[in-house]
Amino acid sequence: MKLTLLLLTVLMLAACARPEPLPVMGRIAPFELTAENGREFSSQSLDGHPWVADFIFTHCPGPCPRMTQQMHGIDGQVQGLPVQFVSFTVDPEHDTPDILSMYAEQFKADTRRWHFLTGNRDTLNDVFRNSFKLGTVDGSMIHSTRFTLVDGQGQIRGYYSTDDPESLKKLVRDLRGLDSGANP
Repeated sequence: MKLTLLLLTVLMLAACARPEPLPVMGRIAPFELTAENGREFSSQSLDGHPWVADFIFTHCPGPCPRMTQQMHGIDGQVQGLPVQFVSFTVDPEHDTPDILSMYAEQFKADTRRWHFLTGNRDTLNDVFRNSFKLGTVDGSMIHSTRFTLVDGQGQIRGYYSTDDPESLKKLVRDLRGLDSGANP
């Protein structure tokens, strides 16, 4: 009887334990780009909100449509939370605001909280390489297929494989944790 009571107590305490805080893996430097609506977009507009970023191009024959559909699914799972989504193009010569707007519409993106950004290749390269540390925007269209979670203070809190359903589930849990304050 005492052993059973002890086991129940241990299990209850374990259930009440706070999750491990998410690591801080870097910081996003301020940036200014152009959104799908043609307006200037400042990274400052993301301050105070957790956000998920990815890198795509609109005429991608490979993973980009899948990634965009996955991002749309994540958006649907966190409705009601103050989460933002940002898709950066790796092909700024082709992906104009008008093209990005059509792409957003094709995937039924809520552009009040999901931003599709383009701009100068050097600026995009700086964001991709120096802030996210995921490669370069060099015209090759080779890019990371990971989602990146950024907290409301501009700190990278995780990278998530879009090839792994468990990784995407963890992203949703981590987003909810950031919103609840479980991950300061």
